[in-house]
This record gives sequence, C-alpha cells and structure tokens, in this order.
Amino acid sequence: MIRPAGAQDLPFLRDMLRHAYYARWGNEADVPLERYVAGWGRPGDSAFVAIDEFQPVGAAWYRLFEQHEPGYGFVDERVPELTIAIVPSRRGKGLGRELLAKLLDQARAEGYEELSLSVEPDNPAIHLYEEYGFSKVGERGGAFVMRSQLS
Repeated sequence: MIRPAGAQDLPFLRDMLRHAYYARWGNEADVPLERYVAGWGRPGDSAFVAIDEFQPVGAAWYRLFEQHEPGYGFVDERVPELTIAIVPSRRGKGLGRELLAKLLDQARAEGYEELSLSVEPDNPAIHLYEEYGFSKVGERGGAFVMRSQLS
C-alpha cells in the first residue's frame, strides 16, 4: 500500500535518508542531510510512504531547494528534488517503482514541469529513473544529477 506521508512520518523519512545517502558515504561521513526534511510541510514538500505488513518500508518525496542551499540533485529553484529509498530487506520487489510513479503523478497534479535527483553511477535504480524519463544533466560529488520533464 502507498499512502501520503504526514508529520508523523518525519522520523521514518529521516531513517530513509540514511538508507538513501549513507549507503553512498558511510555512517561516518559528515553529510548534511537534515535539509531534506527540516521544517517539513513547507510549500513544495510532498511525500509518500510504502507500507508492507503494517510497517513502513519505503518512502519517496520531493522538496524545493534554494540556490544558496542546494540539494545534491539541485538544478533550479523551481524544480523539486526527488529522494527515494526502500529498506534493504524489501528492495527489488517493485516498491520503488510504485513510489516513483505515485510521486510523479503528484508532481504533475501540483503543476510541476520537472523533477531532479541525484544517484550514484553504479546504482541499479538509474535504469528505473531512465524508464520514467530522467536523463543525466550533470555530476556533483561523484554522483549523476538527473532531470525529467513531466509533461
């Protein structure tokens, strides 16, 4: 089941950030991730949570960033950056695809024309992102920055 995320899901979104980013840098990296959830609920924030056997097992969300404090997949202040993560034990079962599709539909409904993201070059999810129209537009910190037109 996929449901919209609420304020009660903020601790889970933080946990999902660890899955999404610490896999890249490790637990000892000083990576400022709080910007992806700080003050959750501001204009431009939207999220969904995947539930399996009554437990949250994945999340996908997007958020707008400003030029002076960009996210890793930042391309423009009008383009929300997507974050998606699935707990390791539930990966490979289609939950990421379901979350991504739901989030893209939400972005279209909210009038966004594009989304961006950051992904490691060896991450198998690149193929999923490409299926949904994302293409590489740059690199930042060794990761690909990808962008998708939603029209």
